[in-house]
Amino acid sequence: MSDASPLPAGRISPTNLALGFVAGFLAVLVFHQGMLAFLYAIDFASNGPFQMKQTGPFNVPRFVSLAFWGGVWGVVYVLVETRFPHGAKYWLCALVFGALAPSLLSWFVIAPIRGNPIAGGWEMANIIRGLLLNGAWGLGTGATLWLLRRVLPPRP
Repeated sequence: MSDASPLPAGRISPTNLALGFVAGFLAVLVFHQGMLAFLYAIDFASNGPFQMKQTGPFNVPRFVSLAFWGGVWGVVYVLVETRFPHGAKYWLCALVFGALAPSLLSWFVIAPIRGNPIAGGWEMANIIRGLLLNGAWGLGTGATLWLLRRVLPPRP
């Protein structure tokens, strides 16, 4: 997969945005939750993957909510990947984007809105866990996009 090539700027179609949503959604289910399973297995996470606890406002299982938001972030990923370099550096950008963008928003915007401490209370284990989970999502989104763009026929 080292020949990853983002789309040229200005060529982001609704189809590519939809692919971004699907890739981000699937990346949560496979890569993010896979990383969570690993972290849980090594006792670095207190909760395992595919948590069924319902979350608002639609009372869906937590993992479904995470997958939806992963899809939304997948759209953002498609919008910014036009700036990613080609080749091996693409994967580094996918990892860094995934690790940082959702983590920073969660730590500094969503946590305070929910009444939680900023950046997981600045506890290093919480920070590392967030970076690992979201970094796995970023790599997974890039890999899933790469696969979808090769499997699905191009649209005129």
